[in-house]
Formats: sequence, structure tokens, C-alpha cells
Amino acid sequence: MRITILLFARLRDVVGAARLERDAAAGATVEDVWAALATEFPAAAPHRAALSAAVNAEYAKFPAPVADGDEVAFLPPVSGG
Repeated sequence: MRITILLFARLRDVVGAARLERDAAAGATVEDVWAALATEFPAAAPHRAALSAAVNAEYAKFPAPVADGDEVAFLPPVSGG
């Protein structure tokens, strides 16, 4: 299945792109998508502990499933005042 990965802030800088198109296996989860990304871009791996994720613009936990055509976003921590 084909998915879109959106990357923001420092993670975008590490990967060198804000948007990637990748294949994922049937039954893949957000965690699987992250693991494949971290394998392809090892410098991204240390950022995992601070990330949130979203699937199709809805916050999602890393065990959440992804489907063909989904958009998976990895979001940095947000600060505000």
C-alpha cells in the first residue's frame, strides 16, 4: 500500500523533505512507518521519544493502523504560552 509521510521542524531538516511517498506492508502501524523511516534516515531515530503522530490529520498513537492512501504526520513537541 502507498502512504504519504509528512515531516515538520527538525525532523524535516534531518530527512531533507517535508513530504515523502512510501510503500508500507498491509497491516502496518504508525510505529512500522516510523521504524522504516528511521531505518532509511538513521539521524531521525533519536527524535522518536519527543514525537506525536497523526493519521489523516487526526492525532494517533503509534500502534494505530494505517491504510492505503493514508497520510501519516510526525509532529514535534509544541510549546506555547
